[in-house]
Amino acid sequence: MWWQLLIGIAAGLVLLYAALLAALWRFARRHDEALGSREAMRILPDVLRLVRRLAADATVPRGVRIRLGLLLVYLASPIDLIPDVIPVIGYADDAILVALTLRSVVRRAGADALERHWPGTPQGLLLIRRLAGAA
Repeated sequence: MWWQLLIGIAAGLVLLYAALLAALWRFARRHDEALGSREAMRILPDVLRLVRRLAADATVPRGVRIRLGLLLVYLASPIDLIPDVIPVIGYADDAILVALTLRSVVRRAGADALERHWPGTPQGLLLIRRLAGAA
């Protein structure tokens, strides 16, 4: 039965990734920015590394680190506000929660913390800064 859990987690991550890519693609189109396929494929791993790095940084305020930890717990939890079995909208709440948390983190910790810990390309950082309301 453990293999069913692993398959479920993998399928959930793939669908969350697709929902985040769709949201970022739509956001980039609304702001007349090009989101290349290579950049789009890297955005989720870069965001996850960013969240992990920000949560581990002792110079970031404790409240921000707690929010980031709660975000990671929520994303890993099988319990969601909107069940993931509902097509598209089930994973959209996760993508929206990530965007709102990043916006909150940037407002509290500052855009320099975002830039300092961003592991991706400058184009990806610009997109994340705009999504977080820092650009």
